[in-house]
Amino acid sequence: MRSARSLVGRAVEALPENLSLALRPSRYRYDPAARPKAIPIPQTPTRLLIGRANFAAQGFAFARAAERLDGVGAVCVHVHAANRRYGFPSDVGVPADVFQHSAHWRREAFRIVARSFTHVIIESGRSLFGKLFDNDLVREVEALRAAGVSVAFLAHGSELRLPSRHRDIDEWSPFRDSDWADIPTLESGAINFRRLASSSSVPMFVTTPDLLLDWPSATWLPVAVDQDLWRSNVAPLTRERPVVVHAPTSSRIKGTDLIEPVVRRLHNEGLIEYRRLEGIPSANMPAAIAEADIVLEQFRIGTYSVAAVEAMSSGRLVIAHIHAQVCKEVATRHNRELPVVSCAADNLESLLADVLDDRERYRAIAADGPSFVRAFHSGSASANALESFLQ
Repeated sequence: MRSARSLVGRAVEALPENLSLALRPSRYRYDPAARPKAIPIPQTPTRLLIGRANFAAQGFAFARAAERLDGVGAVCVHVHAANRRYGFPSDVGVPADVFQHSAHWRREAFRIVARSFTHVIIESGRSLFGKLFDNDLVREVEALRAAGVSVAFLAHGSELRLPSRHRDIDEWSPFRDSDWADIPTLESGAINFRRLASSSSVPMFVTTPDLLLDWPSATWLPVAVDQDLWRSNVAPLTRERPVVVHAPTSSRIKGTDLIEPVVRRLHNEGLIEYRRLEGIPSANMPAAIAEADIVLEQFRIGTYSVAAVEAMSSGRLVIAHIHAQVCKEVATRHNRELPVVSCAADNLESLLADVLDDRERYRAIAADGPSFVRAFHSGSASANALESFLQ
């Protein structure tokens, strides 16, 4: 019975798209008007496509970074939810229902990429063409390579980070939480992605230096931000009651429950003004960060993310839990210290007291942020990391 339904489904998908849509059950339909136009083809010798996750707009940022290289044009494809909550920019936005249900879009997208692009970077182990290859990324990579396209993988975090490894090296690891039901799924997902990467033998890029422990042969592809968007001319820590912000995009990973009791109490005592930033569109975040003096980033993973880079770019004092390995990678590769104040969650109150007592010292750390971002997270370092793959 299942095979018969599968044959019928394939037959329906093979029909012209508008007729196919009319014959499908409603749950397998989409709005034809939402189907994006064809993927644009750069008019350059080297043509790169990046997709489909675009987490924190990094796919788009890396596409722009790649275009700093001679003869390189790039396109970011982003498969997004219908509501596009955070509104991240991309070159081609594909609604998730179109990606899932439009055989026409999948076939046409593969045809364009296989015939017209020279390089593809697949983010987070997420198939670019979905059911065209039965969601089998190995087959997808083989098909692209057979067409002469060079392929690489890009890992942003949890798809590669092995929970069992992380909890062994970090007492604050969220993977030590006995009540987190997602841990087995994250573990098996990371194992499967590592198995896929090994069998595919494609180059691996990682966006944060801690992931080099998970894949030592990877190339660190530094995250990139538009520094003009985040620039602020207002110095931090000049008002009597500093504004402290925290954006718990993932409260368990960020360690929100570990730090909020402290900052809320300090807020109630009138020592700081605490603001929890939630549900803010990406276009409004630069202003929200610029109004702060101190940005509390994450306190459980041990690295610095796009949010920390954005806050550094704005000249805010960034406090986070940073592994020694991450600091060493920064010092070794960049020959300077990371301008993020590393702090364990149980020491946050003491650190904030020190900040209030020695504002000049911490203003100097914050002031180093914009130059650090300009040197290593404005796109040029990302282009350098991509160069050997692309050229």
